[in-house]
Amino acid sequence: MGFYRCVVLGLAVLLVAGVAGNALSDDSGKKVLDRGALVVGLCAQYPPFESRNEKTGNLEGFDIDLGKALAEKMGVEARFMDAEWQGLLGGLKKGDYDILITCMSKSETRGENVNFSDVYYKLPDVIVVRKDEKAIRGKADLKGRSVGVQLGSASELLADAMKDVFKEIKRYNYNPEAFTDLKFKRIDAVLVGYAYAVNQMKADPSYKVAGEPLSEAEVVMVLPRGADDLTSRVNAALGKIREDGTYRTIYDRWLKVD
Repeated sequence: MGFYRCVVLGLAVLLVAGVAGNALSDDSGKKVLDRGALVVGLCAQYPPFESRNEKTGNLEGFDIDLGKALAEKMGVEARFMDAEWQGLLGGLKKGDYDILITCMSKSETRGENVNFSDVYYKLPDVIVVRKDEKAIRGKADLKGRSVGVQLGSASELLADAMKDVFKEIKRYNYNPEAFTDLKFKRIDAVLVGYAYAVNQMKADPSYKVAGEPLSEAEVVMVLPRGADDLTSRVNAALGKIREDGTYRTIYDRWLKVD
């Protein structure tokens, strides 16, 4: 009996030591604090979340202001790095960024082993058609139609789940290419996030949203797997800006629909 008790106690000690070791090795938060900067990866091709101002060339959008506000609460500055959407997760794993703040949903991480922040926005996916389109009034009317989606997006995953409905799914590097094809009747509809659709319709009123949202994606910040300390600090900062009204101010500036 004594032998088995020793084995059990030994395993317990090893387990506790392992947990403690993992906790001590997670210096993700300390690295950011010591550097004085939170390095944020994003793809500036998705207004109103992130894009470059055409006049100044500066980054702007909801995620930019959000990243700055979170960094300020953490006592550091936000340092943004613009990159190709398809390479963001690989860059995160390589250590190019501390965090991705780029309107990325959980599903868009494609099953990568990563940490998620708390959900900071819920983004409906909608159907966008030409304003003169009369036949497509909702999901049921997409049967036998050609639809466009951005590669690697939640909308692409949604389209793939509905692939038997469509005549064709056309995949684009970025949404503006899909909207151009829609305008010139090369496709019948675009599946896209609602906030982007509204932004596009404000810039070009030749589009409209058809029917009800198809789904709702949970948008999160993405961090390296095991960066639990930094994840906790980011979530705490997110909670603070929700409480003090900063989040609402940023939301109203970029995402509020009149």
